[in-house]
Parts: sequence; C-alpha cells; structure tokens
Amino acid sequence: MDNGLEKERMRRWVLALGDEAVKSCPDVALSEDDLGMSEALSLLYDRSGDGRGLRGGSGSSSPRVARWLGDIRKYFPSTMVRAMQKDAFDRLNLKDMLLQPEMLDSVQPDVNLVSTLMSLNGVIPPETRETARLVVRKVVEELLKQLEEPMRSAVSGALNRAVRNRRPRASEIDWNRTIQANLRHWQEEYHTLVPETLIGYGRKAHRPQREVILCIDQSGSMASSIVYSSIFGAVMASLPAVKTRLVVFDTSVVDLTEEMHDPVDVLFGVQLGGGTDINRAVGYCQSLITDPRNTIMVLISDLYEGGVERNLLQRANELVQSGVQFITLLALSNEGSPFYDRALAGKLSALGVPCFACTPDIFPGMMAAAIRREDVCLWAAGQGVVTAPASAKEGA
Repeated sequence: MDNGLEKERMRRWVLALGDEAVKSCPDVALSEDDLGMSEALSLLYDRSGDGRGLRGGSGSSSPRVARWLGDIRKYFPSTMVRAMQKDAFDRLNLKDMLLQPEMLDSVQPDVNLVSTLMSLNGVIPPETRETARLVVRKVVEELLKQLEEPMRSAVSGALNRAVRNRRPRASEIDWNRTIQANLRHWQEEYHTLVPETLIGYGRKAHRPQREVILCIDQSGSMASSIVYSSIFGAVMASLPAVKTRLVVFDTSVVDLTEEMHDPVDVLFGVQLGGGTDINRAVGYCQSLITDPRNTIMVLISDLYEGGVERNLLQRANELVQSGVQFITLLALSNEGSPFYDRALAGKLSALGVPCFACTPDIFPGMMAAAIRREDVCLWAAGQGVVTAPASAKEGA
C-alpha cells in the first residue's frame, strides 16, 4: 500500500477514535487543526469518558460551550457542522429545557446562554423556537436594566457638552470652562473673579448631532460581543440626537438598522459562523457616511480578515483622513483577553484607528469620549485598557 495513503488512513482513524488513540499512536503526525478537530469531537461525544464532554462538564450557558459552537465551523464542512449542532442540542438537554415553561422563572441574565441559542438557531425545532425567543428576551431585558441608564446618561451628557454656546442661560453655564477663560479678570482687591465671557453647554439640537455606525463581525467567536452590541445599539437608537446604524457581516453584509429597536430580533437575525470579509463590510459602512466629521464608526471584530487586507487598510486610511472617528473593538464582552490578528491590529493602529478589547461596563464611557472628540487612546490608557501597538509603516 502507498505510504502516503497509509498515513492518511491512520490519521483518520486517530481522529475518529479520539484522545486515547492520539496517545497510543505517537508516530501519527497531527497538525494543529487536526488536534483542534479531535478536541471538538471529544468535547461533544465525551470519547474519553472522563466527564469533560458538553453534557458532563458544561451547562448550556458555559463559556466553553459558546466557544465550542464557534470553533467547530473552523474545522468541519457545513453539513457536518449542522449534524454536530443537532447532537449538541440534544446532549445539552436544550430541547427538554425549552419544553418546560417553568424554566423561564429560573433563567439568569447569562450572555453565554444567549450565545448558545444564537449558535443553535438553525437547529432549534419549531415547537421550541418561541420559548427560545422568550428565554433570550428575558436575558436581554435583564441586561438592559443594567446597561441602559449608564449608556443613556454617558451619551446624553457628552452630547450636551459637545456643542458650546457663548450666550448661555444660567442653567447652561459651564463653570469650569468659564472660570478658566476668565482667570485674567481676577480682582485681587475684592477677592473675586469678574467674568467677561460666559461659556455654556450646547443646547439640545433638533437634528442628530452625531452619526454612529456599529459594524459587527458575526463569526462564532464574536457571539457575546453581538449580544452587548445589539443592546447598546438599541439604547443609542432611542436617542434623537444620535443617528445609529447596525451592520453585521461575515462574507456578506446585512444591515439590521430597521430591527435595532428590538435586540431580540437582531439576535435571531444573526447567522453566526462562516467566513469573514471585513473589507466588504467597511466599504458598505463607508457608503453610508454623509457627514464624516460627525461620524463615529465602531468596528467590532477579531480582525481575522478573509477579504483583501490591502483594500481594507486603504479604506481605513480614507475614513480617518476624511475625519471619521474610526475605532476597532477586538471584543465587547467580559470574557477576558480575546484572540485577534495582532499584525492587522498593529497596521490599523498605525493609521490612527485605536484597537483594543472593551468590557460592557466601560463601553458607555468610550462612546462619550468619542462624542466629545477626545483622544480615544488616551481615554483607554486612563481606564487601564491596553491598546494594540502601532506597527511600523511599510517603507519606514
């Protein structure tokens, strides 16, 4: 038998049999992807029998489950992914859970549970689909209670202070700036300051003061980021002074702005997985911009680009040069340090696009800083957030 065919046959057997076969066949060379495939299969089917599988070691809201549901798309064709998702749906006991109305009373506001249901959206049986929506809605409503007021206050406050007027009413006076502008008018004899110039906060505008575009990668690893983005997007969409758009993408681009008022509709409209064409998504967002100097574009992605990187960098440079505040969030979640393309992050940073991971609790502050046109990198440093270092420009 041909030696190459024999090696491939042994490789397939090792992958089929799992961890024990890997240990007992050290002569069979497995690539990094092969090891990832073996781990994914072992987690689903608990082939080692040690309880580490999805059923024995993880609940349906485990971060490991959400990550696993994203990882399998990297290693297996779509037909096999769907079969594995069906098996996962059964092994996680999700069908039984969704068929029990009383379980709704015990649902905790768990983003990972929502991520799991989003990932399995395509295999949820019709008889349990409405219950799945109720579960997601309950979690979304709990998260809105936590996040809506901080977001609304931060953005509204920043907008009110973003525009200055020189003839303020008494309630509109910005005393800190007024005092700074009039220090030379200090009257030593009377120990008082006589202001000649009053500086006030801007009055409420009758049209949007800022345009915000949230451009979200819908690859499996970004599931938690999509949950939080949809919630923050819904809050900003309710503010008349902000014109907000929500765009999601893989290799295609979907504009979900019309559904943004209801985060649940957004989450069930997302198709997790597939390839990634960031360049195409940024190009679409670029076409939406009518007032660059008043536009904030937030790209939420791990930056593993499947499109044309050179074109993406060219678009990013055009956006920055036109006056758009372009920010890249490598994650918007509480899951710790994300995996991302460090090389591309460095190239974007060199163009003036800050790249960093952001937790939901500081996202409102980040948006407020952008609205005030502050240096977002300096703001991040003040929060103890590490931004991706700029790489050397080509030809430098």
